[in-house]
Amino acid sequence: MSSFPELGSPPTSWFGDSPVWRTVLALAVVFVMLATTGWTAIRNHGPDPGPREAAVTAWLNGSVDGRELPDPEAPPATLAEFFRSLNPTQENRLARQYPLVVGNLGGAPVKLRYQANRIALDEARKTAKKRLNDKHLTDVGRQQAGRLMHRFESMLSRGRQILAFDPTGPGRAAEVFGDLSRARQVSVVVPGVDTNLVNFERSQRQTSAPVGMARSLYNAERAERPGARTAVVAWADYTAPAGLGMDAAIGRLAEDGAVRLRALVDSLPATSPVSRVSLFCHSYGSVVCGVAASKLPPTVTDIAVAGSPGMRTESAAGLGTRARVWATRDADDWIQDIPNLEIGQLGHGADPVAEGFGARVLSARGAVGHTGYFDPGTDSLENFAEIGVGALDSVTCASGPAGDCRPDVTGPEEV
Repeated sequence: MSSFPELGSPPTSWFGDSPVWRTVLALAVVFVMLATTGWTAIRNHGPDPGPREAAVTAWLNGSVDGRELPDPEAPPATLAEFFRSLNPTQENRLARQYPLVVGNLGGAPVKLRYQANRIALDEARKTAKKRLNDKHLTDVGRQQAGRLMHRFESMLSRGRQILAFDPTGPGRAAEVFGDLSRARQVSVVVPGVDTNLVNFERSQRQTSAPVGMARSLYNAERAERPGARTAVVAWADYTAPAGLGMDAAIGRLAEDGAVRLRALVDSLPATSPVSRVSLFCHSYGSVVCGVAASKLPPTVTDIAVAGSPGMRTESAAGLGTRARVWATRDADDWIQDIPNLEIGQLGHGADPVAEGFGARVLSARGAVGHTGYFDPGTDSLENFAEIGVGALDSVTCASGPAGDCRPDVTGPEEV
């Protein structure tokens, strides 16, 4: 559920082998969390007003050469039709005036979104820099402003393709590796707990953060099939749980994230002949993918989860998708000691690597801990790359009775 490798691997003796004992201990953990955090994690999660909300309000009251601007929540096809009716001058004007809107519009041209998000990032960088000199800020507040300023500076580096950006609260973002406008195969990395703007990328242990995961996967896909027209999206464009609190143990944020994930898939460029989309969902991100699965379009052919606490279902069939479902977990990932149960809103259901779940179980040889699945040289990364480019005959299955990932399992036609 989280990305805390510094916690190491909790000893298996915590929960023992008895299902009853594991359940009792799980309920005890719940009561401790309720006693320390209360139900605020469930009750109080309305979005705080922020710069993007102000930008949307201005957009709804704006116009371009006398024409009303469309609802930002309109379907991507409607928004795409609107932008096709504009000339380059009008597009650039909207990007400059409303960068936090245009940069997050599913139907807007991809390159225009990149342009708008560079403008929004520069404005956010300047705001963070001003906060550094605010004498009313605490030392912690000043440190946070400095970290954000450096993150924005990094995201403004030449050549980076920021597909989504919202500095509100902990923030959200998405970045593209490859040419999304021409890609025939698109992979989407969906990260888990503690995903925010500060942790969008890391200089140390890079592949434990969304940007490093996606870059590593893109490089592996290019190595697997150099001529493939592929793109990878580091998708941190949802509000993830912060820490191992109640939000990580329930599915409410996953439900909100699932709506946004479906919107992303629906908004992939209509000008690109995308033939297949693969989702690679880590930790709590697999909960998001599980909730979204039944409403994803048929272009989503594969859903792979790593270090999953569950997908809000008892079986792969319960996901309600024709996409192939893959699962992997390395031997020392502490997530295996989290009881797989679902009591009301609490818990995320069955273990996706369990024999009875019905997923195709992949080898994760070489991966270490909860955040090592995208490390170069691991079976998990190589398997993900092969799935991403459609080289399904090359994947390496896990050993043991749960290791059946033969391509004759029910799913879309093999590529």
